Amino acid sequence: MTETTRTLPLVMAAPRGRAKPPRHLADLSAEERVAAAKEMGEPPFRVKQVAHHYFARLERDPAAMTDLPARNRDAIAGALLPELLTPVRVQEADQGTTRKTLWRLFDGALVESVLMRYSERATICVSSQAGCGMACPFCATGQGGLQRNMSTAEIVDQVVDGAAAMARGEVAGGPGRLSNVVFMGMGEPLANYKAVVGAVRRMTSPAPDGLGMSARNITVSTVGLVPRIRQLTEEGIPITLALSLHAPDDELRDELVPINTRFDVAETVEAAWQYAKKTKRRVSIEYAMMRDINDQAWRADLLGDVLNSYGDWGWVHVNLIPLNEVPGSRFTRSRDADTDEFVRRLQAKGISTTVRDTRGDEIDAACGQLAAQE
Repeated sequence: MTETTRTLPLVMAAPRGRAKPPRHLADLSAEERVAAAKEMGEPPFRVKQVAHHYFARLERDPAAMTDLPARNRDAIAGALLPELLTPVRVQEADQGTTRKTLWRLFDGALVESVLMRYSERATICVSSQAGCGMACPFCATGQGGLQRNMSTAEIVDQVVDGAAAMARGEVAGGPGRLSNVVFMGMGEPLANYKAVVGAVRRMTSPAPDGLGMSARNITVSTVGLVPRIRQLTEEGIPITLALSLHAPDDELRDELVPINTRFDVAETVEAAWQYAKKTKRRVSIEYAMMRDINDQAWRADLLGDVLNSYGDWGWVHVNLIPLNEVPGSRFTRSRDADTDEFVRRLQAKGISTTVRDTRGDEIDAACGQLAAQE
């Protein structure tokens, strides 16, 4: 694999404060869009025109919105589509099919997204918070703490940027379509519940109200905020839930995922099972493989027993993740032989198991690494 790094012109950080991100079209409900038009002194269809450009054409440049009146085109677009994400650094790997972008938000906070093109799909991994408050010791983002939640529009804008890059052929392989979104970037998505669910609804609403994506191609991860998992169960959106478990026993998980001291393994897995039972959507169990820490064969057996205790109707899939190592960390990637044995043990218990394809190892692909360097 090769690496290409493009460093963009330095953007000075704005002072940190309590100011909210600028109001953006993607933040607005149907009623709020009508109110925004009235506030600008424009008819409601003007907002619909801008929405068509943004969600259907993936266009953010006012100059391309020629159906808007020339005299106030910039003002209309500026009021509804303020710049939310400013690229600071872009890294490419895997012959240009993996692209990681470091973004600066309006207040100087840094977040990251990763666009990955495969033969059969294109996936963007988005951030939902600047930083993270979950403090998992093996995670680069967790070491920096939480700065703030991102807005619905700041989340959606990452997806629009990725979809536009695909449509315009900016990713190796020629023009294509963004098909999948995973909330596995910086932050704990369910700790920013309202904005994340709002973003999912924008992604799945048909144009011009949203991007018209399939909910089944959207995955929301969590380290196990049980009350929010239960709330998500009742939302009626058939997205995939990914539970970052990383250990099948409370003793180890208390160390690896500190929220486990509030919601233990049994309670967390139970909530995930209830989600699968209600939505009929198979849950993904995310398990970062860490050498001599959580990759012992007996832990594979225990994990299989824990998951099978809720029935054997295929409600769950285990996704083993080769650890993205953080420089200086005591947590390192498992040996291939130990990962292979872990897979074998789980499959022997009837658990669907795969090892995640690694992408962008040379470009600091672990979320938070680029931000930490800056």
